[in-house]
Amino acid sequence: MYENNSAAEMYDLLYQDRKDYKAEAEEVAGLIREKKEDADSLLDVACGTGVHLEAFAGHFARVEGVDLSGHMLKVAAQRLPGTPLHQEDMREFELENSFDAIVCMFSSIGYLRTTQDLNAALRAFARNLSAGGVVVIEPWYFPETFLDNHVSGHALTNEGRTITRVSHSTRVGNIARMELHYVLADREGVQHRSEIDELTLFTPDDYEAAFSQAGLKVDYVEAAGGRPGYFVGTAA
Repeated sequence: MYENNSAAEMYDLLYQDRKDYKAEAEEVAGLIREKKEDADSLLDVACGTGVHLEAFAGHFARVEGVDLSGHMLKVAAQRLPGTPLHQEDMREFELENSFDAIVCMFSSIGYLRTTQDLNAALRAFARNLSAGGVVVIEPWYFPETFLDNHVSGHALTNEGRTITRVSHSTRVGNIARMELHYVLADREGVQHRSEIDELTLFTPDDYEAAFSQAGLKVDYVEAAGGRPGYFVGTAA
């Protein structure tokens, strides 16, 4: 889905139409300041096209972003000119600056495949955290909360283009396999693209163990509306 800028822009339009990024950023900023009242810098890991990061910029004096996809970061750079953006793997990055808060939103952590990957990512987060800093992760679904054979769909029309997205999700072991189809119709005609996304169904114990081995004390905070909630970790 993110192999070119057009695909990243399609993703951007679809999810801005279905998610309240500003409300989520305000919610997470509140969780951070409950742990570190004076937090004024934030790193968004797996920042994608920068919509959450743009919202976080209204709550923190200094924000930066990390993502593996160069195409997503190109869109983010257009949205947030002058904001430092880094093309890095969340399992091994080490930036010049440290941060009072590091977040990983929209269940992006689920794209990691193993608990070893999860542990490595939390260690990387901790390495880039300032003293007393806070890590907030929005997890993917847990094995007991995943809905097998779940079907979802969404459509929007924007500036003469109509985009639809449908998905079907199944479980294969501890992997959620999502088959997704996108259809774009505009004056040039109709385009179709499809993809298979695979996200790991880590358990709550997996997340808590990863925070602990990274030296972070962790709490789980439930969220309204059937969302996965947040793991909130604090450094000593």
